[in-house]
Parts: sequence; C-alpha cells; structure tokens
Amino acid sequence: MGFLSRRSKDEQSESHEPQAGGDVPGAADADPRPPEPDDAEIKVSEAATNGSNGDGGAPATPARESDEPAGEAQAEADAAEPASESSVATAEPEPEPEDGDEPQGPARMMPQDLIAPSRHQAQGGDDDSQQEQGAKVISFANQKGGVAKTTTTLNLAVAFSESGHKVLCIDLDPQGNLTMSQGIDPDKVEKSMYDVLVHDVPISEVIVEREIDIAVASIDLAGAEIAMSTKIGRERSLEKALKEVRGDYDFVCIDTPPSLGLLTVNALTASNKVIVPVQCEYLSMRGLVQLQNTLKMIQENLNPGVEIEGILPTMLDSRTVHAKEAVEILEENFGELVFKSRIRKAIKFAEAPVRGSSVLKYDPEGNAANYYRELAKEVLTNGSS
Repeated sequence: MGFLSRRSKDEQSESHEPQAGGDVPGAADADPRPPEPDDAEIKVSEAATNGSNGDGGAPATPARESDEPAGEAQAEADAAEPASESSVATAEPEPEPEDGDEPQGPARMMPQDLIAPSRHQAQGGDDDSQQEQGAKVISFANQKGGVAKTTTTLNLAVAFSESGHKVLCIDLDPQGNLTMSQGIDPDKVEKSMYDVLVHDVPISEVIVEREIDIAVASIDLAGAEIAMSTKIGRERSLEKALKEVRGDYDFVCIDTPPSLGLLTVNALTASNKVIVPVQCEYLSMRGLVQLQNTLKMIQENLNPGVEIEGILPTMLDSRTVHAKEAVEILEENFGELVFKSRIRKAIKFAEAPVRGSSVLKYDPEGNAANYYRELAKEVLTNGSS
C-alpha cells in the first residue's frame, strides 16, 4: 500500500504539472479536444524536450498545441513553470531516465520505505509506554501447586518495602491465601479482585493497607473466568485496572492461581517480568515446559515485552541427594535464569501466616527472612543492570 500510494502521487504530480492553472475535471470531459491524458503526456514530453534542447517529438507537439488558445496555453505554462523546471532540473543530471524504461529519480523508493512495521514492533511500542507509566509488575506463576508462590510473593514484596520501595500485592488466587497471610478474612471482604475483573470496579477500592498494600481476593474469584468468558478484551482486564494505580508504586507483585487459565493469562499480560518458584522435586519441574509454552503464546499475541526474571528453587532440603540433583537439572537446562538465591525449608514459613504477617516481620533476624532479603537484592541488582 505504501509503495502504490507513493508512486501514484509522483506520477500524478508529473501528469498534472501543466494544468496548474486550475482546470476542472468536468470541463475537461466536455471539451471536444482529444483526451486529456494524451495532452498531458505530450506536454510533459515537450517540456522535457525544450528543457534539455532535445530533438524528439517536435512535429507532433505544435500540431496538438495549435488546438488550444495561445493565452490559455501560456497561462498554464507560466503557472506550471516552477514545478516543471524543478522536476526537469532534478531529472536532467540523472542518468537513470536514459538507461531505464521509466524515470527513477523522484519515484525511487528506499528498502526501509517498503517495509511496514510488524505487529510485534507496534506492540513493542505499547510495552515501552507501559514501562514508562510507573511500577514494575512481577507475576509469580507456576501451574504446579504447593511450590511457595504465595510465600514468595508476600515475603519478596515485604523485602522490597524494607529497601524503601512502595509495593502493591495483588491476590488473584481464589483460595485467598495471600489475603489471609496478612490477617484478612477473604469471606468478609465487601469487594475483591473479582469485582475489579468482572464489574470494572476501580482497583483502589479493593486495596487494603497492611505491611504492604494488598488488593484482596475472595472465593468469588473461582467463578471469574466463567463470568469473563463473554467479555471483550477479557485478557487485558487486569492491565487496564492497573493503569489507575501503576504510577503510585515501584513494584506490583501478583500471586497467581495454580493453573494456566484466564486469571494467570491476565497476570502475564499485565506484567513486565515473571518469577517462577519451583520446588526442588522432579514433578514440580515438569510444569516448567507448559509454563514456557503459555508464556510464548502471551508474548506472540498479548504482551511481547513479558519475560522470565528468574527461576527460584524453593523448599530446598540440602540434606537430600534428590534436591541437589533437582537444582543441577535446573541449572543445566536454564543456566543463568536460575536465581543464585535458594529458599530452604524452614518452619517459620508455616508459622508466619498464622500470625497474619510475613516471615520478615514474624522472625526478622531468622534465616527464613534473610533468604528473601537476599533474593530481593538479586532481583534489584538484575533490574538495575
């Protein structure tokens, strides 16, 4: 389209240069003279011949021009003189009109002019503007349950907060474990992320202040995917909701359900990065392939800018040979994507939610808290490099 529109514009400017006096197309149709395109071609050839002092087509030119009144021809020639001179002047030094079948000067196209921006380039611009809006959005995803997604989401968010960052946590899990971990009963909240995703309620109405700000969940989220099934743009519901508050935070941490359904797709579509907690067991690592396939589809169709921040070994029991082998398999297959930080088993991770707090508040000097502080340093270092 770009090539055709540009070529037709140049040819039109050449063919209508002598008619700069303002001829009306309707009048040209009623004129008993020969068809206008033939006159235009002969006039252009005469202008080129006179400009270059050539000798081609001289007998035909006076015969066709004699049909026109001298005053009208002179007026048209005077009006078109600047354009004709400029076009002839640019064409004269060029050797292409003599060597090729048609003039190549003004109509020549560069290769980059013929290449339209791809869908990925266009969406990439959207992603750049997204990143400029404020918070870095991180999803914690793995369709395998029981791999410490909720524990990692909360404690890493609190570690970010200890470092001086403003953090929002979003609970997208219908089980509401992240909400309960901050001492909030999911069954008693008036509005939750269900209302944000399904009824377009502003996300600020479901944010509660605790150790960090948290957008709460309720059991209603279990029916959100069915309720959103007929909604246009359902994959971008969370992304649109975050526009309201994204500029108020440095990080947004999203706890996803143990599945690759519409709620997880919403989280990945709204995110810049994905952290994948993986229990150091063989069956837990099997799910990484499915997650990679889902992430690839998200990149191709919804969010080209999302990428894996890192794979986090969790619930590591370094006393067992199996756990060591699992970490070795991760490093062999994913290399530098595997975090250097390790989240080892500790009873404090089970005790802290009972108190409605993170492990960093429950046992600030313990090893469990330091695991996530080290992880926060690694993530912040990777983000600044």
